[in-house]
Amino acid sequence: MKVVAFCGSARKDGNTAALLKIALEELSRAGVETELVELAGKSVPGCIACYKCFENKDHRCAVNNDIINDCIAKMEAADGILLGSPTYFADLSASMKALIERCGMVSRANGDMLKRKLGASVVAVRRCGASHVFSSMNYFFLIGQMIIVGSSYWNVGIGRAPGEVLSDEEGVKTMKDLGNNMAWALERLAR
Repeated sequence: MKVVAFCGSARKDGNTAALLKIALEELSRAGVETELVELAGKSVPGCIACYKCFENKDHRCAVNNDIINDCIAKMEAADGILLGSPTYFADLSASMKALIERCGMVSRANGDMLKRKLGASVVAVRRCGASHVFSSMNYFFLIGQMIIVGSSYWNVGIGRAPGEVLSDEEGVKTMKDLGNNMAWALERLAR
């Protein structure tokens, strides 16, 4: 079993990555293989609506000069997908939005190739807007016929400076519970 997490923060090793790592640690502890992909510093342009993915049906985006096809392949190979984004102006980051647009279109073009995989969203926030970000990422899972894993609260951690989310006790517990819930669900689905 494998879970891949995508961090849409512009900051490498920032709060969003810290939250994802907590959930991934719990998954690893349960024997699940994990991987964290940080989009920071990488060019991740949005979908250009060329619809070549619907013509080609090769599980790839026709735009192939960036990391998106690697991300698509990682999603397809995984049993579970975590999406993490900071809250920018009460919305998700541009790179996370681009990842969702392009991976979502390729999945749809190829018979919803991610359907029945597990998915969960993780949000870092300073003050407000996290619910919108959380919902936006969950819509990616829902339209792709994926199964969303929940936690003991919304998957949100509060903090501004890098590492500050680690002081959010409830946020840390929520990420641990998310990792444990995803491991449990993966094990049940594997039966």
